[in-house]
Amino acid sequence: DSERELGTRNIKIALRRLRQFAREGLEEELALDDTIRATANNAGWLDLKMQPERKNKVKVLMLMDVGGTMDDHIAQVEELFSAAKSEFKNMEFFYFHNCVYDHLWKHNHRRHAERFPSWEVIRKYPADTKLIFVGDATMSPYEIVQPGGSVEYNNEEAGAVWLQRFTQQFSKYVWLNPEPEGLWQYRQSIAIIRQLMSDRMYPITMEGLDRAMQLLSK
Repeated sequence: DSERELGTRNIKIALRRLRQFAREGLEEELALDDTIRATANNAGWLDLKMQPERKNKVKVLMLMDVGGTMDDHIAQVEELFSAAKSEFKNMEFFYFHNCVYDHLWKHNHRRHAERFPSWEVIRKYPADTKLIFVGDATMSPYEIVQPGGSVEYNNEEAGAVWLQRFTQQFSKYVWLNPEPEGLWQYRQSIAIIRQLMSDRMYPITMEGLDRAMQLLSK
């Protein structure tokens, strides 16, 4: 059942589709097949062979909507974030409110004092980074398409411009929406975001996460 209660464990299972393993680093693990082969060639005397540990090398940039209507989805988003931190060792995250504009933040209680320019975030991470937006995309359409549309300050450029900049830099991207998919058709802002995301919006359900991770892993 794609709508069943997720829970951190089930979310982890879905996120595991997004894996790219590589053997690198100083940490080693037993190479079992090589050890068996070497021991057989050594007249039965144990000959241990080691190899660099396999690690998930996927790089993830997660941008999360916080506050306002997202307060209704706090528990679900916290489960998703916890599972993602566990599964993706190379993950960075930032917050935004409603739509992405010219700056992001990492600590919501310091959002006005500690800001990270969106241009710096775009330029900092390599192009093969997987970009995951998390938000209900529920707002006034004005907040997306108009300069000065932010409810918090007078943004010079429309949120749509910034969304396009992010998706142009990172070709592997999805938008995860905690709002039930059956309600999307009633939100004009969701239709706009879906169009800007090339229809890469998925519900935070097992099926939705599964489809999103499949797309990101291609």
